[in-house]
Amino acid sequence: MKNKLIQKAQELRQHGFTTGEIADELNVSMDTARWLTLQKPSEEKIESPGDFAINWKSIGGNSTRLSYVSGALSDLALSHGEADVVLGIAVSGIPFATTMADFLEDMTGFDTSLAIFHPNKHRKDQDKTDDEGTISTNFGTVEGKKVIIVDDVITSGKTVKEVIHTVKDNGGEPTCVTVLIDKAGLSEIEGVPVESLIKVSRL
Repeated sequence: MKNKLIQKAQELRQHGFTTGEIADELNVSMDTARWLTLQKPSEEKIESPGDFAINWKSIGGNSTRLSYVSGALSDLALSHGEADVVLGIAVSGIPFATTMADFLEDMTGFDTSLAIFHPNKHRKDQDKTDDEGTISTNFGTVEGKKVIIVDDVITSGKTVKEVIHTVKDNGGEPTCVTVLIDKAGLSEIEGVPVESLIKVSRL
């Protein structure tokens, strides 16, 4: 499994993926993605950062399963009240957010729009580490709206913090964060509740 991850990470790097994009694609932390891309078969191995690799292709590769999971995430989100906007974090949060917006509109009877967030870690120029990501102008706006933030996996919570700050800076009110898997075992980030279908705990 580890060798397959190393090979996949290095293939993605050769195709021009940033470390952040590799981390998202393989559902690992940025440190693990960096580690995977630095491995050389003929050299002494660098010590692993001790992360968990998550593969949810059995859900993401099937629209029916993706729909069921999005329905469950919608139900979790509604425990924190209704929202006007579902904001998906690119890339893997977008399919969940899209389906959730549809579910929530059916469940509440209110218009629920879709917004998309592009995190800083996906930028080619990552020297600007203090910059935050951006909300796409091609989709819904968060200004004056209650916002559900959606992603596939929380590894450290750094990206979600970035999203929360950006939503608030744009005049939105985050009501909750929903994810498929929470590898950090968080109940809240920056005062915003976190709901996940699966929490991973190290023993």
